[in-house]
Amino acid sequence: MKKIILSMLLLSGALLALDWVKDIETAVQIAKKEHKNIMVMVEGEHCRWCKKMKGRTLSDDTVEKRLEKYVVVKVFREDGNAMAQLPPVDGVPTIFFMKENKAILEDIVGYFNVEDFISYIDDVEKKAK
Repeated sequence: MKKIILSMLLLSGALLALDWVKDIETAVQIAKKEHKNIMVMVEGEHCRWCKKMKGRTLSDDTVEKRLEKYVVVKVFREDGNAMAQLPPVDGVPTIFFMKENKAILEDIVGYFNVEDFISYIDDVEKKAK
């Protein structure tokens, strides 16, 4: 019985996982096609706060559900091509919420817990109207 419950939990977590796009150009194309806003997470290869942001906040079921309305993309600060398409980044993790035309709605720097991050999503959605 425990194995069945564990399997169901793992499967439900996999079903809710965000579908991360690998580059900004693809994210913009999808956003235009689906009329969605974009969330770009800039991370560093060895950034422990980036890992915590992905592992604790962005993988939370409530956050994932809220981000279904967005095209989500992760890029590395070390990727010069990706960084050339974004405003300057002072630290990682940095998250940009933007419209399909790349207009910035909100940007945040650093690690945020679930409640604070949802508050930022609320702010973005007010600005996007």
